[in-house]
Amino acid sequence: MTKRSFVPIIYIIFLMLPIYWLLNMSFKTTNEILGGFSIFPREFTLDSYRTIFSDPSWYMAYVHSLIYVGLNTLFSIAVALPAAYAFSRFKFLGDKHLFFWLLSNRMAPPAVFVLPFVQLYSAVGLHDTHIAVALAHTLFNIPLAVWILEGFMSGVPKELDETAYVDGYSFPAFFGKIFIPTISAGIGVAAFFCFMFSWVEMLLAKNLTTVAAKPIVAAMTKTSSASGYELGLLAAAGVLTIIPGAIVIYFVRNYIAKGFALGRV
Repeated sequence: MTKRSFVPIIYIIFLMLPIYWLLNMSFKTTNEILGGFSIFPREFTLDSYRTIFSDPSWYMAYVHSLIYVGLNTLFSIAVALPAAYAFSRFKFLGDKHLFFWLLSNRMAPPAVFVLPFVQLYSAVGLHDTHIAVALAHTLFNIPLAVWILEGFMSGVPKELDETAYVDGYSFPAFFGKIFIPTISAGIGVAAFFCFMFSWVEMLLAKNLTTVAAKPIVAAMTKTSSASGYELGLLAAAGVLTIIPGAIVIYFVRNYIAKGFALGRV
């Protein structure tokens, strides 16, 4: 083993250590976790996982999260695609200022929008629904998706559009059959970042839901009892929370690498 290969291995071990420790804690009781340091569980238990998979308030929280995350990703990409195409193909008055203003929405902290969203959604009857959280997250994800997709679209020669029109393609046919497959890598990258932001965001998701659409990030904050926090249960919930993100990363890993190569991620 060379020195060059040794350094990345040490770095990967360092990155994986918190994940291992979380997994290790999930197989322990809270008393053992608080009792002292141990690399492996002294009394291996699956009670925390049994609680999650047997209690509807727990496993339905994962379902709620997946629903609004999926809706958010779908809405964000659907809106960002035509917007990014317009920015990449047309020049109009104030286009750069509009593009910067769009990105500035992504820079604002979610805490700024909690109170307006809660009041608005309560007034129109959308509070504690999946669509409420999905729409709230689009405020942050659409600018990011537009920025990523615009970079990929700008790398596609405009001659492709002109050739398609000469061949008799209408714009919807060209956009759906030719252009979207051409920028599929960009769509994968944008969808990944939309998914991950919506999956890990807690402030809006917690305040815009109560019972009917309570996400996992909200359920994880309610693991306290009279004797303190149920650390084993919290660790097990954390382990299960990592899985969807890992699955998404696996399927879009090649697209993400291409996005880094193009300098848009």
